[in-house]
Amino acid sequence: MTYPENDRFLTPQALRAAIREGTYSGYTAGHAPGYVQGNICILPHDYAEEFLLFCQRNPQPCPLIARSDVGDPYLPTLGTDIDIRTDVPRYHVFEHGVLTAEVQDLRALWRADLVTFVLGCSFSFEEALTDAGLPLPFLERGEVAGVYETTLQTEPAGRFRASLVVTMRPFAPVDAIRAIQITSRFPKVHGAPVHLGDPAAIGVDLNRRYRNIGSSFVGSGQIPLFWACGLTPQLAAMHARPPLCITHAPSSMLVTDLRNASLAVI
Repeated sequence: MTYPENDRFLTPQALRAAIREGTYSGYTAGHAPGYVQGNICILPHDYAEEFLLFCQRNPQPCPLIARSDVGDPYLPTLGTDIDIRTDVPRYHVFEHGVLTAEVQDLRALWRADLVTFVLGCSFSFEEALTDAGLPLPFLERGEVAGVYETTLQTEPAGRFRASLVVTMRPFAPVDAIRAIQITSRFPKVHGAPVHLGDPAAIGVDLNRRYRNIGSSFVGSGQIPLFWACGLTPQLAAMHARPPLCITHAPSSMLVTDLRNASLAVI
């Protein structure tokens, strides 16, 4: 196969092929520019309707862009060749709410009762921010935005409930205004921030990141902005404690054939 220039895959098809072959298992941020990346949550059918309701009640952290048929590993609305069993760099496997494994392939775990949900990801609006000239230095360092669990609560649905998880990006005040305007055009990938300014107001300590993910740096004169994060449904699934739940590993997403621009609201 053809490998990317400067260690970056330029198309989703090339990236997914490398993932299937087992030659790539890292972060997907910065790869396949212009294309939508998705958070995934795979659940048994008897938990799926409650999870769907949880997504509908909490659209900012859980912006649903696709749902599979029961037992079907394919997602044709997102890409004709996508197979959810092989096309994510790393998966996290939860049993009764406990993380029990990290794997690179789901074929041995796949069951006829599983349903896949794909949720929008902030990587899409990050591209819109950088295209507008707003700085995201953590991307240049090969990092991702800092992730935090807040004291804000989601709207529960059946067995699913969770504290809101957020991502943080710092901006100078004039850039913060533009960042809010830009991301508000992308409601299917978390939309506008849920909070800006004092982290303590939402129960966040910038030095205590969720699973130690991402950058916590806030420069002099910058304001931290916080966006709803697609790791929130993972917390909800851990609370629901299904016998099996499979998600993406943090920042290792499903890269689709959808264009980011297709999700923008004019």
